[in-house]
Amino acid sequence: MKLEKILDKLGSLEKNSFIKIIDHIISKNPKNAKEIEKILSSTDKGLKSVDSLNISNIFSLVSQEFTDHLKCEFQEANSQLDILIDIIIRDGNCLMKQDWFSRLYDTEVKNLKGKIKTLTTELESDKSELSESRKRDYRIYKACLSTAYTNDISNNRDAKITADELSIILTLSKQLGLSQEDIKLINYSILPIKKEQIQDVINNLKNIGVVFYSKKENMIYVADEMVRLLRKVRQKEVAEKFYRRTLKLLREPIINQIAKEHNIDRKLSATQKIEEIIKQGISFTDLLTYDIYKEGTNLTDKKKQLNEFCEKGLNIQNLKGSTLEDKIKSLIDHFDTVEKDEKVGISIDGFDKMLTELNTSLPKLNKELKEQFELQDEYVLNADYLLDYNIKPRDILDLITKPDLSKFIKENGIKQRGDDILNILDHYKDVENLYLENYANVGYRNLNLLKENGISVKESELGLKFEELTKIIFKGLGFNVDDKFKNQLNTSKDMIDILLNLGNNEVIIVECKTSKERGYNKFSTVSRQLKSYQNLALKNNLRIVKILLVSPEFSDDFVTDCEMDTEMNLSLLTATTLAKIFDAFKTSKYQEFPHVLFRDIVINEERIIKALTK
Repeated sequence: MKLEKILDKLGSLEKNSFIKIIDHIISKNPKNAKEIEKILSSTDKGLKSVDSLNISNIFSLVSQEFTDHLKCEFQEANSQLDILIDIIIRDGNCLMKQDWFSRLYDTEVKNLKGKIKTLTTELESDKSELSESRKRDYRIYKACLSTAYTNDISNNRDAKITADELSIILTLSKQLGLSQEDIKLINYSILPIKKEQIQDVINNLKNIGVVFYSKKENMIYVADEMVRLLRKVRQKEVAEKFYRRTLKLLREPIINQIAKEHNIDRKLSATQKIEEIIKQGISFTDLLTYDIYKEGTNLTDKKKQLNEFCEKGLNIQNLKGSTLEDKIKSLIDHFDTVEKDEKVGISIDGFDKMLTELNTSLPKLNKELKEQFELQDEYVLNADYLLDYNIKPRDILDLITKPDLSKFIKENGIKQRGDDILNILDHYKDVENLYLENYANVGYRNLNLLKENGISVKESELGLKFEELTKIIFKGLGFNVDDKFKNQLNTSKDMIDILLNLGNNEVIIVECKTSKERGYNKFSTVSRQLKSYQNLALKNNLRIVKILLVSPEFSDDFVTDCEMDTEMNLSLLTATTLAKIFDAFKTSKYQEFPHVLFRDIVINEERIIKALTK
């Protein structure tokens, strides 16, 4: 669930710890202080009175400083932050009841103690399955960590690993090729795990700003943006679902090779080995740099193999970067962009239809999803529910075995030639709804995201498509989008995009502008165009109730120029705002949108949505 949505749900007391930390960071003059000041300048009462959207924007601007704040918390030897963060960043754990979190914490501690005991035995045994070189790596790391921790005690100070010691330890672990699980097991073999009371655990996480806790609902919330930040803190470069998607494309001998290298039981099934590789926290970069290739593969062949793997397996053409390192970073950036995007690849209606038919064909899937994503509700095959956990259609299909996918495809009349998962996604597309869900992406002319979300369109068609979608939205708001009257008015020189006929010779003129660059800033050009439309309407004895300019976003300079204009009754409407107003209107009591609400220079979505929901 997005940070903005969580903040909207909670009271001021429940947000207090998080706001305090952000406030403290702002007081220290962070890197993006000027951008933050622009947001805060609209209020005299400080951060507490800023709306949820802008708090979310400020969090994005201080993400580096917030990361540094968390790294300081990691130096607290008894914090157990690594254990707790590894629980809350797993796919499906961003929303949890307190008792569910308590159960996950108990299980994690119990499993860790068992694994520590096994590792200690392996290190001491002559008949261990661990290679001598691996034993040496573990012993080196353990000895260095022990020194870093115990040297404080010998100097009559509290045991603490300093920032300098921590950076050296992290560098050492990386050079030794240790997974996050290896590091955790060795850490807690030196510092025994002390199980804390669950309420103390939640309070600690809340006080450092990592989670929100609602006593009323007994619910823990972890924002999607926070999950991504915490993953970086734990040096996990991609979400588990993308790691799984990548591993499932590898041949079984390669999976076995990775399992052998990282001390994973080779007797497990291929699926179980994949899950163990993910749980181990093996670096995604290391996996694609070393682990997936045959011994002796040169750098040129590695780059070639990675390109082919991305093109044929992940359907990513022309992976950017000249070096192997650059190519891997490009893949990680790709997954990061996909995760941040709120769109789901198919329409919400299509997603629900797919889930219903999956449940009919594969009745065990509900249980499997619950277990895989550690979800606490009984029935989880619901689109809105899964999207709150940032679980999308592709993430579910990635979990289904090939025989079950084939069965589902045959039973539901889905195309059988080509890639099974892409065929299923294509089958459940609802093209109009899918375009509407990607309305802002069309406005931004973002071809890559549109393609990722299942839309194939030429760049030359995007301007017209944006106009068509804007018409659909205004029709959905109950307006008379009068193309016939518009065509009578238009001349070869003046071509109004959309005309909303209010009756009694009253109209609203709507102009649509797409923009690849962030922040539409061509006011002088567009104002001349709009004034000519205004003159055209006035010549035909029409009263212009409002002129609306719809674009993905507007620069500060554009907004200022608009505010200074005295000749037009012009309002600026971003694509995202219009889409949110449309969503709110669908569940409102109104049959036709009350156009008097369009009265700001920059249309305020919160005020309008509040008015619609009264």
